[in-house]
This record gives sequence, C-alpha cells and structure tokens, in this order.
Amino acid sequence: MHSVFWLSSALAAAACAANLADVCTTSYVQSVLPADNFIQGTTLSAGSVTASAVTNYTVPASSSNPGKSGLNFCNVTFSYSHTGYNDKVNLWFWLPAPPQFQNRYLSTGGGGLAITSGQNGLTAGVVHGAATGTTDGGFGGFSKQLSDVLLLADGTLNYNMLYSFGYKSIHEMSVLGKELTRKFYNSTNFYSYYSGCSEGGREGFSQVQRYGSQFDGAAVGAPAFRQAFQQVLHLFSAVVEKTNGYAPSPCELEKINNDTIAACDALDGRADGVVSRTDLCKLTYKHSASIGRHYSCPATSGGGYPGGPPAGLMPAANGTVTSQAVTVAEDIDKGLHDSKGRQVYISFQPSSGYPDAATTFDATTGKYEAVASGIGVQYVNLFLKEVNSASLSLSNVTYDILREWILEGMQKFSDTLQTTWPDLEDFQEGGGKIIHYHGESDNSVPAASSVMYQDSVRKTMYPELGFREGYSKLNDWYRLFLVPGAGHCAPSQQQPGPFPQDVLGSLISWVEQGVNPTLLNATVLSGPSAGTNQKLCAWPQRPFWIGSNMSCVYDQESIDSWLPNLNSIPVPVY
Repeated sequence: MHSVFWLSSALAAAACAANLADVCTTSYVQSVLPADNFIQGTTLSAGSVTASAVTNYTVPASSSNPGKSGLNFCNVTFSYSHTGYNDKVNLWFWLPAPPQFQNRYLSTGGGGLAITSGQNGLTAGVVHGAATGTTDGGFGGFSKQLSDVLLLADGTLNYNMLYSFGYKSIHEMSVLGKELTRKFYNSTNFYSYYSGCSEGGREGFSQVQRYGSQFDGAAVGAPAFRQAFQQVLHLFSAVVEKTNGYAPSPCELEKINNDTIAACDALDGRADGVVSRTDLCKLTYKHSASIGRHYSCPATSGGGYPGGPPAGLMPAANGTVTSQAVTVAEDIDKGLHDSKGRQVYISFQPSSGYPDAATTFDATTGKYEAVASGIGVQYVNLFLKEVNSASLSLSNVTYDILREWILEGMQKFSDTLQTTWPDLEDFQEGGGKIIHYHGESDNSVPAASSVMYQDSVRKTMYPELGFREGYSKLNDWYRLFLVPGAGHCAPSQQQPGPFPQDVLGSLISWVEQGVNPTLLNATVLSGPSAGTNQKLCAWPQRPFWIGSNMSCVYDQESIDSWLPNLNSIPVPVY
C-alpha cells in the first residue's frame, strides 16, 4: 500500500540504536524471517539463512550508479519453497546497517533471460540506504537463466518456470523482502521501489501492471516487453538481407550509419556528434546519400556480437557503398511489413546501427552471408518450437513467416512475456510514480517500443482527453525520457552524450519530496565534456537547441513518426 512514511519515535529510536553487529547474525535474521505461509503455500527455510557483515564497502560510479563509499550492510541469503512442488527459490538481500537505513526497500530484476542482475542490482539500492533484494526465480542459483530450466524432460515448456520468470518470483521476492525489512528494522512503514533495465525493465512493468499497490515508485529502463515482437525483430534484419539477395559487409553498413549520424547530428540545432532528434532524421534524411561513398575497414578477428553470428576472421573491406546496401538499410529502418504491405512492427531509430544485420565472411565463396541473430534463434526454437537448438535456417523464412511467429507468441505468452497491460489505475490511484527512460539509439530494444506503450497508457487512462491534455495528466505521475544517442541501457556509442546516471535518485526525490522531474538530470560520463550536466526532455516534447540553450518543443509531425499503425496485427497492440 502506497503511503507517506511515518515512524513512531520509539521505533525510530530502536532502529537507530542497533548497530550492524547486533542485527547481522544468522540467529537474528532467522528470528525476523517472514512466517511460513506469509505468501500462501510458501515455506521459508530457516536453516538456509546466511548472514555476513560487510563494512566500508565502495560502490564505484558507473553509467547507471552514482557510486558511494563507506557503506555498511548485512549480506543475507535464504530460500523458500512452494507446497506441492519440489522446488527451491533463493533470495539475496543487502540490508544497510541501521544507521544507514533510509526507510526504503528496493526490488531489482535481471537482463536477457536472467531474472537477476546479482550484485550489480543490489548496489543500486544500498547507495540510497535501501534494503535491496533479488531472486534466482527458482532456477537453481543466481547464475542460472530461464533457458536452463524452460524445457521439461518430455520436451514441453515448464510453465511453472515461465510464470516465475514472467512475474511471479519478482512479486514473491518483493512481498517477502518488504516483510523482512519491516521486521529487521522494526519499522512500521517505508517507501517501496523497483529499479531495472532491459529484462529488468519488463519485470518492473510486470509488477506495476499486476500489483499496483506494491510500489511507491518504479525506475524502468528500455523494458524488453512485448517479447513476441521484440525477439522476432532480432531475425528481421537477416531476413531483409535474404529477401534482397544482398548481404553487406559490416563495414559497408557501418559507413551508412556513420553517414546518417553525420547528416542528422545538427538537426537538433547543435552539432555535437550525438543524434538527439532521430525523428527529424527519419523524416528528412535518405540513405541514398551514401551511394558511391568510400568505406574502408582493416581485417579483424571479430565479426561476432553477443547473441549474434560467431566471431571469426573478417578480411579487410574496401569499396564504395552500393545501392543494394542502401536498400537493405532502408528496408530495415521501415520495419517489418507483410506481403500485403501492412506494417507488422517497428524498427530501430536512425543512427542506432545494424547489429542484427551483421554478416559473416565465407572464405570459400568470398562473399558475406546473412546470419540469424542468436537471440531470435533462441526465441523461435526454445519458446515457440520447444526444442533446444542453436541453429535456425532462414532460407525459406519470409516476412509473412516472421508475422506468423509474432502472432503465435502473442497468443502463447500474452499473460507472461508480453507485459503491456495499459491500465495502471491501481498504481496511479495509490500515488505511485514512474520514471521510464530509453536510449534513443538503442539497437537491442527499439526506443519506439517505449513510446508506443506509454501512449497506450495515455489512451487507456485518459480516453476523454486530447493528445496534449492526456499527456499533461499522465506526466503528473508517469514520465518517459528518451536519452539522446544512448544505446541499450548504456551511454551514447556515437560521441560521449548525456546519460541519467541516477534515475533512482530522481525517482526518490519525486516520491518523497514531490520534485516532479519535468527535466531529467543527465551527465556526460566520458570524453572532453565529462562531468557536464545536461537535462533530458520528457516525452512527447523533443529537444531543440538555439545557441547554448536547449528547449523542449512540441512537434506533432515528429511525434507522429514514433507512433506506427500496425495494421497487419488483427488485435490492438499495446
């Protein structure tokens, strides 16, 4: 239940009087565990408790964490099981020493097919004095992923693990973690938060959508929701190459993208190497400008990328950009369309690059070949076909087949992996706040995916209001920030650009002090401008510079370019 924090003076005094040595013992943690059946059908294992004191700990500053030193906390783990299942779910908490506890609890998520980000997630909370938790989802340890447990021995999906990953285990961890926090600190009330990016962002929305009264605030980045679309999208670029009969070298596509960045950099009114207005780029720039331009790349031992083609020897590449390569880039940028010309899904913003189109070199034929992204292969094989295979032939895969896979996934995983329920009334009425951020040049989860979802929330919750009026109401409690030039949960890969290093801190200020982030704080973290503070505009306003001054402007044509008509999909897409 959302609440304004109040502690009685007696409880506050008791909490502050304790020191780390008093509370960070196995016996004390066992004494404050939530009771069996606190969540119906669960039994906590007191014998599994570990507790160790950590003192003078330093969290180094990173792109997503401001860092802090001198931290003291209790490192706690324990497990629980579900009645009728031969299972074990492991929980891991960092509980600040009582003098450093700031009356906050934080749940964290994972990335990819991992439900936990381990220690990296736990550090997010302790720098803000929050008791912080993560879960292994019952997958067999904090290094395990859903893919390790998704297939049963009979070759069918383990739906218990799927539901655990989809939303159930994060929910149970949050409920148990908040009760542990209450008893550990003898506190009657505290603020409850969630923080995560990518899969962790999807997990955050899985909680906000289903359990609206559980959190006071959620900081979510680049959420990998709508997975029936998201994962098949990773196959789209290679199918474009197959369909067009041309597989460019990585160097040729890199040249096209570098030309795009150079041409679109100043469309925001400032030439700084960062494309801040990919919408204006989409509306005005044509890749055909690259035709005939020279590209050159040295030989490398690369060619691979995480989840993509295997690394191998890539020969030196020299040549001029062809019209075939430009057609490939243009078709990828348009997004997936079916054979009737109807749009199936979006693509990545201009300047994002083309990692899913990465090719391998066949020394026998002397040609580059399209290769399916490993992420898309895993999804089609494991989740749809229910086989454990690392190979997938694209020889007969068409745009219509990609559409069929998307529709199959929509039906199969509507209640687990889609995670796009747009009615957030319970969360909003309880006073919850959301800061949602997404790198505008993200080439793993397209930035427009976040724009589409937030607009679905606006239309669902404020159907009687016009576009601007609806966003004005929505921005009172849910703000989306597109980060100029930024990639997937990371700063710009173009030139060093701003990145919101402490989204959780901004969220805390909003929830606890009422500071609505009309502009989100961001920092240039590297390069000659390192340390420079900048501000990010809240959607649907877009940044535009006049001299050294940035304004957040309303540009309807640009806004419309972000909101597609997915007329190939027979049901609403949220």
